[in-house]
Amino acid sequence: MSAQTQRPKPVPQRTCIGCRIEQGKRTFVRIVRTPEGRVIVDPSGKANGRGAYLHPLRACWVKALKGATIKNALKVSPALEDMEALRAFGMTLPVEESESV
Repeated sequence: MSAQTQRPKPVPQRTCIGCRIEQGKRTFVRIVRTPEGRVIVDPSGKANGRGAYLHPLRACWVKALKGATIKNALKVSPALEDMEALRAFGMTLPVEESESV
């Protein structure tokens, strides 16, 4: 097979833990449970640990941060300071009218 007839690489699909919409991996912000048990934002998307994905929209972050969504997705109860850091990051994101989900 020559280089001209190769198929394009498939785009990995992920689901937002806030709104449950599936899209290409590159459209999301990844949060990760590190091997030390911390929960942090992973801007590179490549940090070691269990990850979960959120749209870069404030509404998705607010929805994911209340209740047990992050706890269930990452299989850990985040420390209070980690939750506050995630909440602060979410507040820096744009507010955008979303379709009813």
